[in-house]
Amino acid sequence: MTAIRPDEALAQAYAGISAVVDALDDTGLQRTTRCHGWLVADLLLHVLGDAQRALVALASPADGPADVDDVSYWRDFPGGGDEATRHAWWVRRSAAAFDRPTGIVRLWRETAPAAVRAAASANPQGYVTTQGHVLRVPDFLATLTTEAVVHHLDLIVDLPDAPPPGPLATRVAVATMDGLLSDDTVRPVAWSDHDFLLKATGRVPLTDRDRLELGESAGWFPLLG
Repeated sequence: MTAIRPDEALAQAYAGISAVVDALDDTGLQRTTRCHGWLVADLLLHVLGDAQRALVALASPADGPADVDDVSYWRDFPGGGDEATRHAWWVRRSAAAFDRPTGIVRLWRETAPAAVRAAASANPQGYVTTQGHVLRVPDFLATLTTEAVVHHLDLIVDLPDAPPPGPLATRVAVATMDGLLSDDTVRPVAWSDHDFLLKATGRVPLTDRDRLELGESAGWFPLLG
């Protein structure tokens, strides 16, 4: 398999989200998503926060060594709980502060490309700190890509004509989920990459057939929230 440049995967992930939201007016940005209680505009603001976090982290190199990689980083984020609920409510209130939902799109269009440019110019041998952890730059970019791809799928649940995430970015997200699974787990053959991502993150429940094929590994799901 050809190696994926982390900055190129992030660029594709963010461009994919831009392709979705650029096509929407204020009404379209108020469609529902897979994230409980969030409209498209709310979820976009959440992902915008990741792009802003990327700009801060990439402009503030840290000393190594890393304490987590692109897979183990996610073990601190199982999903749910009071903190997630408070964050969800904060995002809704923050999004409502914009005069129009398209204002969030304008800010995203300014910020996401800047984060991608910062990623492309970052030292791939360097380290950054974010969310209380130290990561290698490529691993940090992979975490951003994984979150963007999963949220891209969240964004388009009520937008059947919207484009899906790009293949390079999807490969990064799938590799993350593979890393979170036990080594002896075999993914059900009927699952597409998008099926895997949605089921691995609890967006879509496992079926009885899924549980039969996964065996004891079904207990690992969801792998993250």
